[in-house]
Amino acid sequence: MQEAIQHAVQMIDLQLWHILYLVFVGFVGGMVSGFIGSGGAFVLTPSMMSMGVPGIVAVASNMCHKFPKALVGAIKRAKFGHVDIKLGLIMGASAEAGVLVGAYVQEYIKKTLGNAGSSLYVSIAFIIVLSTVGLYVLRDAFKAMALEKEGKGTLSEEEKPTRIAQLLYKINIPGTMVYFKSINQRISFLFTIPLGFATGFLAATIAVGGFIGVPSMMYILGVPSLIASGTELVIAFVMGAIGSFKYAWSGYVDIRLAMLILLGSLFGVQLGAIGTTYVKGYMIKFVMGTIMLIILVSRSLMVPVYLSQLGWISPLDQSLITFLKSASFAVNFLALLVASFIILKNLIRGIYEEKRLRILEASPSSAKTK
Repeated sequence: MQEAIQHAVQMIDLQLWHILYLVFVGFVGGMVSGFIGSGGAFVLTPSMMSMGVPGIVAVASNMCHKFPKALVGAIKRAKFGHVDIKLGLIMGASAEAGVLVGAYVQEYIKKTLGNAGSSLYVSIAFIIVLSTVGLYVLRDAFKAMALEKEGKGTLSEEEKPTRIAQLLYKINIPGTMVYFKSINQRISFLFTIPLGFATGFLAATIAVGGFIGVPSMMYILGVPSLIASGTELVIAFVMGAIGSFKYAWSGYVDIRLAMLILLGSLFGVQLGAIGTTYVKGYMIKFVMGTIMLIILVSRSLMVPVYLSQLGWISPLDQSLITFLKSASFAVNFLALLVASFIILKNLIRGIYEEKRLRILEASPSSAKTK
């Protein structure tokens, strides 16, 4: 109990601009979550850290807000047929084990190295995962765009299962085979266990499981990107429920941050989910990769600050620390604006095109042609 009280004392003092910023962050994170299905945590966690929230508190509070938002997004996406519930629940089961292990690692680092160590760990993990997954996904998106412009690419070709997925389809392990409608194949659930565990571990350590969950379903299991992003919301709901309870028990959840972000994200997640009905799969990859690389820069700017606070490098001048913190916040805010612009642009353009087609179909000239 005493330990929980000590953690609570570390919570930041919320000012008016903090409150408005967090609601905006939640709105953008919700749109990203509904649009690409990653839970939006790779936007939310760095955004909280950029305003001075310790890494472990940002992770814990993020997980706390995640599961109700993910539930709303999953229900919305399910109505559009973008969710494989069976796959989500099976991967969610193994993800729970990853959550428990990941939470233990994060709490150990916090107790050993303090807030600076926790924030450094989260930042380094972000840099590694963002650079790896972001570049790969972005390259894949540009490749699909180029094929479409050349008239060589179609949606079915774009979503063609990878060689790894096709190989897994051929492996028959008696007693473990399960049919998944998203891939229209029977595949051993054993192949989903390491994917789910990795998703849960990453979610508990940096609150971002979608970095592993969505790409692994797309590139290893062969799940179409729209369905992979929707199914990840089911996994995020399952992980968030257990993870938030685990962190709250240890006193790391700041319920104020969680509720402010949830307030904005409940609106944003629905817009993002609607936006997926007007875009092709490669646009989801493009948004995901672009935001990842921008946030990568934001987290990289803070690494020297944490190293200095730990005494692992020579102390930095206070003016340099202030500059790095301001620059990190500015770049992170840029990522929020870019995410908002891309998603809303596609949503508005999609709605406009749909209305235009309806008007053309209802016009007299169209009727005569028919």
